[in-house]
Amino acid sequence: MKTRGGKPIYGAAIGIMMLEAQFPRIPGDMGNATTWDFPVHYKLVRGATPDRVVRQGAEGLLDTFIAAAHELVAEGVDGITTNCGFLSLFQQQVSEAVPVPVVMSSLMQVETVNRILPAGKRAGILTINGSSLTQAHLDSAWVPKGTPIGTTEGGREFTRAILDNELELDVALARQDNIDAAMAMKAKCDDLGAIVLECTNMEPYAADISRATGLPVFSIQTLMTWFQRSLVPKSYANSR
Repeated sequence: MKTRGGKPIYGAAIGIMMLEAQFPRIPGDMGNATTWDFPVHYKLVRGATPDRVVRQGAEGLLDTFIAAAHELVAEGVDGITTNCGFLSLFQQQVSEAVPVPVVMSSLMQVETVNRILPAGKRAGILTINGSSLTQAHLDSAWVPKGTPIGTTEGGREFTRAILDNELELDVALARQDNIDAAMAMKAKCDDLGAIVLECTNMEPYAADISRATGLPVFSIQTLMTWFQRSLVPKSYANSR
């Protein structure tokens, strides 16, 4: 049997464009490689700080992300994603610029989750910064209008530590911020049937949120697990 080369990197089907940040990447965080059950390939996007991407609407960064996406393709990835849900703004432009599938935001799950829920139930979004999440972000991810939105903004730890890019994170307080925000959204929305985590840094608390609310929780990890299995389908011994 002959094989053919051509890629600088093998084994990592998914390339992740990473914000330039210094806050702790705890297990479960998208930027912690131990989170994944499969190899991933990281690409740091210089200048794309959490504050600039979330609070400032990623202004002036589109060309930088497109360049990073091209680099990932040249390095051999088969699909591309990012570690910030607010980058849904660039979904169309980046997907048009590269020849591989692109998933820019966890928010892209909302419409699909709605379709699998029981009648009369709908998904809600838990975001790190509700005041910065605009209709443009939601429209770019095909989120239905009127979708319930909860936020950790105004909490004790999580939003501040991540968006201010702090060196330390009180994990217990961050976990409680996420639980409190999810419970507040559930209390306001009688037809809430599931929660989609916008922020990729929320994944470490997904199980806690699910236990507290009694609802299924969808995150960047659920989306990327599906994505990776489509790019690298599982082989079965007796199928050949």
